[in-house]
Amino acid sequence: MRREHARQAGEISTLQALVAQLTERVGVLLAAQEPRDGDDPAPRPTTMPGLKPARTGSAALRPRPARHRRARGYGRHRLRPTMRQVHAMAECPDCRVPLRGGTRKRTREVIELAPAPVVVTEHVYLERRCPRCGLPWQPGPDLAGVVIGQGRLGVGLLSLIAVLREELRLPIAGIQWYLGAVHGLRLSVGGIVGALHSVAARAAPVVADLREVIRASPVLHVDETGWRQDGENGYVWTLSTPTERVFVHGSRARAMLEREVGEAYGGVLVSDFYAAYTSYEGRHQYCWAHLLRDVDELVSQQRRDASVVGWADAVHALYQRATASASAVAADTAARRQRQAYEAEVEALCAPFLGVADAPQRVLCARITKHLGELFVFVEELAVPPTNNAAERSLRHLVTCRKISGGTRSPAGTATKMTLASLFGTWRLQGLNPWDACRALLANPQL
Repeated sequence: MRREHARQAGEISTLQALVAQLTERVGVLLAAQEPRDGDDPAPRPTTMPGLKPARTGSAALRPRPARHRRARGYGRHRLRPTMRQVHAMAECPDCRVPLRGGTRKRTREVIELAPAPVVVTEHVYLERRCPRCGLPWQPGPDLAGVVIGQGRLGVGLLSLIAVLREELRLPIAGIQWYLGAVHGLRLSVGGIVGALHSVAARAAPVVADLREVIRASPVLHVDETGWRQDGENGYVWTLSTPTERVFVHGSRARAMLEREVGEAYGGVLVSDFYAAYTSYEGRHQYCWAHLLRDVDELVSQQRRDASVVGWADAVHALYQRATASASAVAADTAARRQRQAYEAEVEALCAPFLGVADAPQRVLCARITKHLGELFVFVEELAVPPTNNAAERSLRHLVTCRKISGGTRSPAGTATKMTLASLFGTWRLQGLNPWDACRALLANPQL
């Protein structure tokens, strides 16, 4: 048994040395193709990415197919006219004879937006006395679906303010100007802020349901970004699925992840390599986009090191093969074997550099080896993507809001912002019209 172990250990050492030699050879070949100092660099593309290259050789001699000319105004969508104005000559310019009738020769569409003044409805409640019993009677409010509670702003106006603030990212002053200039309505800053608080309060149960739906999802994307509250630094966490998004404000500690994801979560968590995620004990898929970004950064710093360039190209090629074969393997047993094969291959790529103190790729190799079991989950689980781009896209809208406003000023404002961001972010994912969805939510709170 000891002799067999010694023989296997010798084979492993030989294979590791062979991998290191081949990696260095690939790096030498790639480095030879790059321009040296003083040489003219290779010409960079001057066209937009994705454009077809210019035709050369025999392809340039072949005539291009005739382009099909579309009719004038092909891409213009004509609307249904709300009014019609007829233009005709009343008399002949030469003979001064009155003209009547006529045939339709052409039409021209003019689209105009007229300022719509605000509609103020005064609800008057009359008290009437019964002639038989003498008791006074008056009807109840009966304004369900028109206003919220005792407020005076209708659900349509509340929805408009929420859409302007959250979907269009307008500042409070911009919303004030728009309501005054277009609709002739003057609202104070406190009135607009109170309207946003009212929408968020009505949407709180819906966001709570979204949180439960997300916790039951088989795949959960998590990420975080900075958010200032009253001048103090904090963080916003996003929990997203293909159809839902929830944002939570707090610290960057691991306790936030445990509180929001929950101990009973049985799906796959997709994240980057932040330390709060490395201690997660459930099923995990780390983001390859972050890993390859660090690999490319290392190559940019060690461009003349052939072993670094060759190792980086080998990692890129391995990832491309893994993503290409992920959807091709259907059987669970075959997918598991494929995943184990990729794990063994990337481990063999990193093993020669783990014990070398001056190897530039040693730190990345140590990271890959440490999280080896969480890098190729997407090969075995088709619903799991290899990157965490979904969480980064969900934060993009909030990051833009942060650059415009700088954050929020109070805990109440932060809570309202997180609720509205979760609500509108989910509607945006589901392809819903935020104006219609917000009106339906406020008019039908039971939904």
